[in-house]
Amino acid sequence: MANKSQSKNIPTLTGAEIVWATLAGEGVSTVFGYPGGAILPVYDALRKFPIHHVLVRHEQGAAHMADGYARASGRVGVAVATSGPGATNLVTGIATAMLDSVPIVCITGQVSSKLLGSDAFQEIDITGITLPITKHNFLVSRVEDIAPTIRKAFQIAVAGRPGPVLVDITKDAQQASAPFDFAAAAPAPHRPHPMLRAETNSIEQAIELISAAKRPVILAGHGVLISEAESQLLAFAERRHIPVASTLLGLGAFPTGHPLALGMMGMHGESWVNNAIQQSDLLLAFGMRFDDRVTGTLATYAPHAKKIHVEIDPAEIDKNVRADVALIGDLGKVLDKLLPLVPPLDRVPHSSQSYRDGWVPTEWLREIAAMKGDASVRDIINLPDNGHLYAAHVIHDIWSEAKASGRLAQTIIVTDVGQHQMWEAQYFRHDTPRTLITSGGLGTMGFALPAAIGAKFACPEKDVWVIAGDGGFQMTAAELSTIQQEHISINIAVINNGFLGMVRQWQEIFYDKNYECTPILSPDFVLLAAAHGIAGTHVAKRSDVIPTVTRARTSGHPFLINFQVEKEDGVYPMIAPGSALHEMVRRPAADPLIETSEAE
Repeated sequence: MANKSQSKNIPTLTGAEIVWATLAGEGVSTVFGYPGGAILPVYDALRKFPIHHVLVRHEQGAAHMADGYARASGRVGVAVATSGPGATNLVTGIATAMLDSVPIVCITGQVSSKLLGSDAFQEIDITGITLPITKHNFLVSRVEDIAPTIRKAFQIAVAGRPGPVLVDITKDAQQASAPFDFAAAAPAPHRPHPMLRAETNSIEQAIELISAAKRPVILAGHGVLISEAESQLLAFAERRHIPVASTLLGLGAFPTGHPLALGMMGMHGESWVNNAIQQSDLLLAFGMRFDDRVTGTLATYAPHAKKIHVEIDPAEIDKNVRADVALIGDLGKVLDKLLPLVPPLDRVPHSSQSYRDGWVPTEWLREIAAMKGDASVRDIINLPDNGHLYAAHVIHDIWSEAKASGRLAQTIIVTDVGQHQMWEAQYFRHDTPRTLITSGGLGTMGFALPAAIGAKFACPEKDVWVIAGDGGFQMTAAELSTIQQEHISINIAVINNGFLGMVRQWQEIFYDKNYECTPILSPDFVLLAAAHGIAGTHVAKRSDVIPTVTRARTSGHPFLINFQVEKEDGVYPMIAPGSALHEMVRRPAADPLIETSEAE
């Protein structure tokens, strides 16, 4: 008599084969990784499955590539590494994904189960190490548990507030065999957190506050993009004529040209945005967590405003800022409940275009416009050109070229961390969701280049730009060879000022210009790119920016531009540590790139 597995035509596979079969069943087509002894059975089985493996040059790059893939696509990114140093090299990338709520699954090899706890070669307790920086992690030592665990990992990664999950699989489990039934390995249906609901009385309280508010502001965070609630946000804002401010990770969730778009808030946000928040009587926090870079000192944050916090993670409610009303749940679903109940403010047209054509600004919007004054620097096509090349020129002109070419909505910018990251947020206008990928919560230098590789695999039809400083770029520059080996076209803009720029700016303002350890020697980045087989060029004049950007974009191959920019430029406005949100440090009046938007 045939056994049960045979009667159901269920194949018997090794654990290593089950890893790939399960990933394929989850719809995975690309993974990022680096082989090693404890994961070698899995790599040996890869040839049997239609999954493309991208060989990274460092495991940190694998985690960032999985992260960039997930942010660009909305799907789960996957990274693979061996035990010991392979697994620990993933840690920074896992933490980056955790703080920015990005769904990735990391699969690591582990020494055989009989060696666990013996300090065997390349044994490390990676589940213990990553416990604080994952949504969940697993140690799998039985072949029968591999498929159910990986499927559960995918479910956890995307359920509720997304995040990273790690699955550590012992080598003997990879080598053993068991029947593989993908359907039978499905996890039980996800049970939402018991608090994950917007209570009726809370909705009623929210409607009362919204109806009574005279100076409301919407704070649009990363959760808008994660929930894909852009249309609900737009409808809500237009229904009550409420201006919308964005967090760094919320950029792209609301069209920048809309009359209600304020711009970015926070430490390097626009002055009028921060002042509007401080003078508001109601803040509607949509999918954001009141990070310290957004609030300034909490004691003086929006002192006259009631707060309505719409958030999927109950742990974020009242963690930093006390909410007068908490609506816990998926942002899109909560807004769907709220919208029919919110009374419209006067007559509001039904579409964004008619809104732009026929709207009448409220008294509150006129006040904000007065705060802004004639500060149109972000809208000027030609920023001042005094013979020096500034990072602001470069960022603005990359945006301008993309817009002129008709490729703006098809352009993904992936930034590293530092001054250039803030300049990008100020000077590149993102109107399309998932077109800005950046490390917000952890602020990981070295993020941009590998994350851009992941983004390009997720969206091969789009133009992908790396914007990185000369310091952060060197941290993961080895991934240039990954680009070349994979034959993918990525454009790279190195903003080269010869300093660790953001740290230097702090030293200038707060440490009496003691530039200790911030001047940085860099290689010739064009020659470095050439060593990896990638073309490139130097740019030091404003007039050369757009022609070179066009050359890079249309080349059909990876291209690196080393932009030699002003050395001691600063990002302004900025909020000093311990200062209130409205207490902004402005650009010095004598600065050659003085910006009217930052004038008193």
